Amino acid sequence: MNVSMKRILFLAARIVLGVVMIVAAYMKLRVSWLVFAGSISQYNLLPDNWLEPVARILPWFELALGVFLLAGVLTRWAGLLNSLLLGLFFGVMVRSYAAGLKIDCGCFGPGEALGPKTLIRDGSLLALSIGVTVAAFLARKKTSRGAPVRVGNTTVNAL
Repeated sequence: MNVSMKRILFLAARIVLGVVMIVAAYMKLRVSWLVFAGSISQYNLLPDNWLEPVARILPWFELALGVFLLAGVLTRWAGLLNSLLLGLFFGVMVRSYAAGLKIDCGCFGPGEALGPKTLIRDGSLLALSIGVTVAAFLARKKTSRGAPVRVGNTTVNAL
């Protein structure tokens, strides 16, 4: 695969992830935080006093990650945080599904049952996010090694 094709795939994957995170955040933000807190509470993982802060903050964090990914800003770190977040979500979903919980996923707001479809979707998004993260770190490593850096009026070679 040539370099331009890799760049196109990386860009497409980054855009898909950014849009997905923005849509997921929007679907949670358009309803009361209490609805999302109800979805979170069904997982039986957080104490009640954590539900409000998580339900209020998490959608905004997802929105910020989506915007960073879509804009290509801080891509390595946005990708890494996105992968960690999706990994946490996926792990919790697998645990809950294996435990036989019949609950609302909460992934894109209320009304979506946790099941094989949501597990496949979120597992695929996690794999895509890990791929974007690895590609972003590898691209950064290739471009920064030995590249000239301008410091004031002087250009020096990076280590």
